[in-house]
Amino acid sequence: MMDLSLATIVIIAANVIITYKALGDYSFFERYKFNVGSIRRGEQIRMFSSGFLHVNTMHLVFNMFTLFFFADVVIDALGTLNFIIVYIISLILGNLLSLYFHKDEYYYSAVGASGAVTGILYAAILIRPDMSLYMFFVPVPIPAYLFGIGYLLYSIYGMKKQIGNIGHDAHFGGAIGGYVVTLLLLPQLIETNLLMVLLLAVPIIILFVMHKTGKL
Repeated sequence: MMDLSLATIVIIAANVIITYKALGDYSFFERYKFNVGSIRRGEQIRMFSSGFLHVNTMHLVFNMFTLFFFADVVIDALGTLNFIIVYIISLILGNLLSLYFHKDEYYYSAVGASGAVTGILYAAILIRPDMSLYMFFVPVPIPAYLFGIGYLLYSIYGMKKQIGNIGHDAHFGGAIGGYVVTLLLLPQLIETNLLMVLLLAVPIIILFVMHKTGKL
């Protein structure tokens, strides 16, 4: 049985309480969701508050389920305070990347903890690239580092093709947050597992190159 840390419990509880408040109060949802036009008019709180709103119960459960599985890996390696720092910075960077790519789309809106959760996921993979992940639709375990690289490459594809009603850019920004903050907090990873550090940086470099060359 996996033990939930107090920090994980508090984050999950905050997401559940705020999401259900918003689902029952349309004006609350509209006031605190990520919206480019509102943020550019000065409502910066949306950069943070939107990370605790979800469009429905399934969206909420999926994010919290993912957080549940990877939080302890990050907490064990970095400590509770640094885990919270990774979570918050990933949330903000996810929304900053969304704002950057959609800065001229004043109508663009989004909600969800996906950026923050992806940051924790990518931090966990960086810390424990040897983990095996089991996906619902794949009957064999997948090495964590392959999953991380594949996930971000798919996010780039999703951003380019605008696939689904999914904030691929927020996922990617969150992953960058998890990657960078974890390396700042555990720089010894560069010495002990340089190959994995470089491999997990590949999608980030690809995104940067595609953007600079106008292919994104």
